[in-house]
Amino acid sequence: MRKTLLAAAGGIATGLLVTTQIAAPLLAQEADSKASVYEQLDLFGDIFERIRAQYVEEVAPGELIEAAINGMLTSLDPHSSYLSPDDAAAMRVQTRGEFGGLGIEVTQEDGFVKVVSPMDGTPAALAGIEAGDFITHVDGESLLGLTLDDAVEMMRGPVGSEIVVTVVREGETEPFDVSIIRDTIKLTAVRARTEGDTVVLRITTFNDQTYPNLEAGLKEQIEAHGGLDAINGVVIDLRNNPGGLLTQAIRVSDAFLDKGEIVSTRGRNPEDGERYNATEGDLIDGKPIVVLINGGSASASEIVSGALQDHRRAIVVGTKSFGKGSVQTVMPLRGDGAMRLTTARYYTPSGRSIQNLGISPDIVVNQPSRRPEAEEDEPASAVKRTRSEADLRGALNNDSLTEDEIKQIEADREKAEAAAKLRDEDYQLAYAIDILKGLSALGPKDAQ
Repeated sequence: MRKTLLAAAGGIATGLLVTTQIAAPLLAQEADSKASVYEQLDLFGDIFERIRAQYVEEVAPGELIEAAINGMLTSLDPHSSYLSPDDAAAMRVQTRGEFGGLGIEVTQEDGFVKVVSPMDGTPAALAGIEAGDFITHVDGESLLGLTLDDAVEMMRGPVGSEIVVTVVREGETEPFDVSIIRDTIKLTAVRARTEGDTVVLRITTFNDQTYPNLEAGLKEQIEAHGGLDAINGVVIDLRNNPGGLLTQAIRVSDAFLDKGEIVSTRGRNPEDGERYNATEGDLIDGKPIVVLINGGSASASEIVSGALQDHRRAIVVGTKSFGKGSVQTVMPLRGDGAMRLTTARYYTPSGRSIQNLGISPDIVVNQPSRRPEAEEDEPASAVKRTRSEADLRGALNNDSLTEDEIKQIEADREKAEAAAKLRDEDYQLAYAIDILKGLSALGPKDAQ
């Protein structure tokens, strides 16, 4: 027994020795790391004092500190930044659906301001600004080297005032100037309309009004068209939608899903991950859906299109989306400012991250840059309606159809001609509607 006890005691002593030998270097490393951080903070303090005392012009200490904080955040990724009290207030207003400015969502790439998307009906969109444009100058002043927030600040100004932005666009050999008149931006988050037998939901942004607008607009269009049985499906148009609130993206996805995961988020620590699941209920009871996306569809738009695509609830049509797969958390700070910090990546139900990759459409459809026109040497008569048997004098009547049946054929022909006109105006949307017509023609049994 005594030998056993001694052996045990020896084991304990050895264990203590090993623990001490391992722990000591770790503690030393931690102490060195803390010492290094404090040394760097002291260095920051020294630089701050020298700038304040010796810079050629007097600088407000508060501005220096804000610039240092913003520099620290913007060095992390393009979406983390410091929000001054004014910027934080403007952001809160924007999420409610009304704000002042040009109406563009921007990011920063290679030191330049890149347009993620212009918002429908805003001064920027009306002036011809397009997703993918680079803005290099504002009123002749270069934006190169400025932070994104500083660049955005230069584009702000009084409502009604003019701003001239210099744009570099792919396919254009030279930069060109665009004049824009600033205005108060009032966003209608969702515009609902009917094209033929299809309900089109144009979602421009994801703010507090998005889901209520969608639900009300969809209900109104369905009732006006004679009920759910009278429509062949829904097109959800997310083109040039820069995103917005994660909560609204989840609600919009849930509106058309009965069950299953919508999106998951994963931060640095595994325990901080979140999964968001659909609840029972589909606003259109399983009717077919086509989602339209393009390079200006980002963030929350990609969450919706990715969720509906992964669940095979919708066919995604258009071109590859922007590829912003990160989540930002806005954290209030003392003094009414705020910090926008990237805290997680999000993943579609199948577990894929779209960061830098985007959502790939099921069917790639490019939007023609301009309306197709008749060839210059083509006679004008060639683009008019061609003559048919019915135009010939003395042609026999059709004796196999009733008058009502003939009227129905003529009504169907008018719908087809309206669809052809839409192809000239918006080819991608017309393509999406054609898909729903095809699915409707198959019938519910065949479609399954």
